[in-house]
Amino acid sequence: MNSLDEFKLIERLIPMLHGNSRVVAGAGDDCAVLDLGLAEEWLLFKTDAVVEGIHFTPETPPSAIGHKALARALSDVAAMAGTPVAALVTLALPPGFDPERVVGIYSGLNALAARYDVAVAGGETTTNPDRLLLSVSVLGKAPKKSCVLRSGAQAGDALFVTGELGGSLAGKHLDFEPRLREAAWLAEHYKPTAMMDLSDGLAGDLRHMLAANGLGAEILKTAVPVSKAAREGARERAQNGAGNKTALDAALSDGEDFELLFTVAPGRTVALMDAWKMKFPGLKLSCIGRMRRGEGIVLRDKSGFHILKSKGYEHFKQPG
Repeated sequence: MNSLDEFKLIERLIPMLHGNSRVVAGAGDDCAVLDLGLAEEWLLFKTDAVVEGIHFTPETPPSAIGHKALARALSDVAAMAGTPVAALVTLALPPGFDPERVVGIYSGLNALAARYDVAVAGGETTTNPDRLLLSVSVLGKAPKKSCVLRSGAQAGDALFVTGELGGSLAGKHLDFEPRLREAAWLAEHYKPTAMMDLSDGLAGDLRHMLAANGLGAEILKTAVPVSKAAREGARERAQNGAGNKTALDAALSDGEDFELLFTVAPGRTVALMDAWKMKFPGLKLSCIGRMRRGEGIVLRDKSGFHILKSKGYEHFKQPG
């Protein structure tokens, strides 16, 4: 039986990967960052996949599948404060596929590509025995002076998150907007010291950022922006006696929020909050805590400090 979770498997594979001098940042960040000799820019390279039964269902509208497939990769480009340029699509189809469903998938993908001027420059089609799989690779670019990695944070830096978290299965995971505009503005005006997007839940993704910086984090429980969908889901579970997962638990661990998680120097916190409200009045920005020396994540509330045990969403996790 498989005994490795997703992250332990990645840790095992990374040392085996061949690299060269052109790799500025490789496995372990949101995108690969490559130096191709351009004077002012780095190349960003990202691939992501969605699988039927994991990321969407047979009943999911085809256009939503296409939107999600591309938006996931664009969200990672946003996490580097980059600009997407072109995409390649690998489409794996089961026997007896519906051609109209495929056309609908590409309709959703192309609509998002057009919105951000991303050329869909080709790809590959193949078969898959029992389900649909869509893999999207994106090329982008980022100015060397403003590209943001997961590393770079220091103890005391303020920790921010955009939007609201949790309950993505209620619909957001199929209809989210990559935070490309917001990330570019942040990089230009309030250069984050570290940044990533939230795909596996705050509890899981923050741990990756901490590992990249050799730090721990302190989060104020009341500052975590819990979504309406997460609160409604918690109420429904309580009414049905379906476990004790709270709205905060959902915000920490549900995953597929696709918001930005980033840090800035503590002296810029108030100015950032004020400027954000003027620039993006329709999108919430929350300062949820700070980076600290040490390891792990602690939650702070009226009763004191508590170690956060949740690790967010994990692929390959064994039941039980």
